Amino acid sequence: MAVSAAVLVLRALGVGDLLTAVPALRALRAACPGDRLVLAAPEQLRDLVELIDAVDELLPTPGLGELDWPGPPPRLAVNLHGSGPESIHDLLATDPAELLTHRHPDFPDVPGLDWRADVHEVDRWCRLVEYHHLEADRSALSLPVPPGPNPVPDAVVVHPGAAFPARRWPPERFAGVVRELAAAGHRVVLTGNAGERDLAVSIAEAAGLGEDAVLAGRTGLADLAALVAGAALVVCGDTGVGHLATAFGTPSVLLFGPTPPRLWGPPPSARQHRDIRGSVPGRGRRHPEPPPKHIVLWAGNVGDPHGEEPDGGLLLLGEERVLAAARSALEARVAHG
Repeated sequence: MAVSAAVLVLRALGVGDLLTAVPALRALRAACPGDRLVLAAPEQLRDLVELIDAVDELLPTPGLGELDWPGPPPRLAVNLHGSGPESIHDLLATDPAELLTHRHPDFPDVPGLDWRADVHEVDRWCRLVEYHHLEADRSALSLPVPPGPNPVPDAVVVHPGAAFPARRWPPERFAGVVRELAAAGHRVVLTGNAGERDLAVSIAEAAGLGEDAVLAGRTGLADLAALVAGAALVVCGDTGVGHLATAFGTPSVLLFGPTPPRLWGPPPSARQHRDIRGSVPGRGRRHPEPPPKHIVLWAGNVGDPHGEEPDGGLLLLGEERVLAAARSALEARVAHG
């Protein structure tokens, strides 16, 4: 039996990075229906990768310099990892018949799209596949609900951690929000990885919650995905959990800073920055429209997302503002089902 040709895609990064690449992956799948689409990404993302209908196979790849391609040269290698040069080098080492990538000066003989720093991450990768004359739907971000059980159905999921201190809202402010939401009768749980468990425990204690509210360090990616998919609300910063909320259509309150949401936030059509108004006056009876699912809070200050201190712009987001957004989102969920 003939072996189908392979399309190899490199995206050896994290949860949010994977989810922002889903529209580009689906564009590649639609354009190459007879090929085997292989995604080179970290093994720990497997449960999430299996929800993406565009991917046939995961090639476990921890990061750059670790791509181990086992088969014959791919028909097409696609660099959804970055601008290079390391990612370009990794893909060229597989000897692909064709390489789709951004242009990099270290590889002057390799054609590619010019890299732009001012585009949304979803748009970046859609533009790259469009450079290859493919059609991409930037709204194709949704994933199906995970098959496993939800550990805490209908909870308010608060994820206080982030990859770098610059993106971490102060824990005492998270505690204030958690305390008020719990007092209002909502089941609140705190998520995070094993390294963030102490942070989550401290917030739960300050908010007057028991240890059963702390799921940080106790859930794998499959459980976390199921939890977010069935949550009443997600409250977090600029993290992969926010992208999970977008993928599953779960209402969210997202605290952005120092990276602007126009680069990494949910699609503009799905977010709001203030309370939703009624319909346009003068067009008959006014009917309130269902509000967007994702409330994005951002003070407008751009800074270093890899900084070692909480960003000054992020600190401008007060506890009352976040709490008001959370209450608004929960009320809207009840009102509009």
